[in-house]
Amino acid sequence: MKAAWYESTGPAHAVLRVGDMPDPVPSDGEVRVRVAASGVNPSDWKTRGGSRPMAGPRVIPHSDGAGVIDAVGPSVDTARIGERVWIWNAQWQRAHGTAAGYVALPAAQAVPLGSGTSFEEGACLGVPALTAYRAVTMAGPVEGRDVLVTGGAGAVGHYAIQFAKLLGARRVLTTVSSPAKAAHARGAGADVVIDYRTESVAQRVRAETDGHGVDLLVEVDAAGNAPLLPQLLARDGVCTVYGSNTPEIRYGFGPMIMSGANLRFFIVYELALAVREEAQCQLGAWLSKGLVRHAVAQRFALADIVLAHEAVERGAFIGNVVVTP
Repeated sequence: MKAAWYESTGPAHAVLRVGDMPDPVPSDGEVRVRVAASGVNPSDWKTRGGSRPMAGPRVIPHSDGAGVIDAVGPSVDTARIGERVWIWNAQWQRAHGTAAGYVALPAAQAVPLGSGTSFEEGACLGVPALTAYRAVTMAGPVEGRDVLVTGGAGAVGHYAIQFAKLLGARRVLTTVSSPAKAAHARGAGADVVIDYRTESVAQRVRAETDGHGVDLLVEVDAAGNAPLLPQLLARDGVCTVYGSNTPEIRYGFGPMIMSGANLRFFIVYELALAVREEAQCQLGAWLSKGLVRHAVAQRFALADIVLAHEAVERGAFIGNVVVTP
């Protein structure tokens, strides 16, 4: 099969290679998926860049993807052969991800994908959609509540806006950094879009919520936005954190305790089994009804994986980037 890989971490142009590798053979409990599309997430280029230790001497990148099961290992029902699926955690603590013609992985990590969702769209679900669902739901029901999604034009933010609306949020506010991103966020269903480069986020949030603040804040950059948090949350509100642009986060004790702010942290790669199953079930139901909008911004051939990684790293596109083997 054709595959992309790296044998040391570093810049994309310096370490990524494309060539031939043996087709994987599914082990007991595994399925083999013929990959039709591979999603490129920020965590993929960060891992390739050296943010985490290498999972093996040769790493095929990317955790997300979609395709068709073409072989199964012992103990897996052969009826799954021919099934359309989307993939999660393919390269989490494993050396071989989805940037290849085939990937073998535990059967549970290949989730049925209905015909109404394209493979390229399915390749956007693993990290972005599961992160968004967990961020919106981990603090309890959102029906009737005000929700703020920071970075509403990002891959996670775009889904988080939609999921909050689908779950009955009273109003969804979001922050962006340009008119184009504002349009993208409105397309996802945001009720209030705030350009943080041109206006005060705290003042606008207070104005839009009659001075109360939001009940739930979905946070993409905990460190960068930490000083604003007590001004954005309603009393006893919750901030769910899935990202930070720097490793250290500083919160002022006085403002935080006076506001009763709550912080909840999580990483999508380590979701509990019950949490992940709930998310997959709800996503499947929404997808089957055509209720989820996807944002595939750019497609690259596997041979151009360096360009794909560089594009995601510099934030060249609004939406998801996929690679087609």
